Amino acid sequence: MVLIGYRLSPEQLAAVRADPTAVDTLLYGDLDDDEAEMPEPELDLDKSWHGIHYLLTGTEWQIGQGAGAAILGGVEIGQDGGYGPPRLLDRDTVRAVATELDALDVETLGARFDPDAMTAAEIYPDIWTDGADALDYLMSHFVELRRFYEAAAANDQAVLVAIT
Repeated sequence: MVLIGYRLSPEQLAAVRADPTAVDTLLYGDLDDDEAEMPEPELDLDKSWHGIHYLLTGTEWQIGQGAGAAILGGVEIGQDGGYGPPRLLDRDTVRAVATELDALDVETLGARFDPDAMTAAEIYPDIWTDGADALDYLMSHFVELRRFYEAAAANDQAVLVAIT
């Protein structure tokens, strides 16, 4: 399971709100064309998404405000691709997430890393006792997440995220 994300222009946001089936095309491309390639996501957190969510919220699945909404927040939209429907974060939520992510640095977030607690909480994937390598993996993807939301907020864009 990996988390991918896309920044949506005002036109794309209007299109998915008017027709939620348009989400599939944004995420997966033309499903009727066997030779079509899946669009390249603007955000790919690989399998780090659950670990980052845990560091941001201190919980396995609860969704918080601001930065706590970065991974699992938003409103469900479109079809369930097997790991829950994609989620849409509106522009106001994106700005709030970006502001709070910007206030977090790698050292602050890294101080929340507790391999034993994360393993006990069954945070995906089960790599947390790998120590520094697991922390480096999370922090490199956290920096990518922060940049993604900063760019979306700077361009007044909504965000679509999905676990695939």
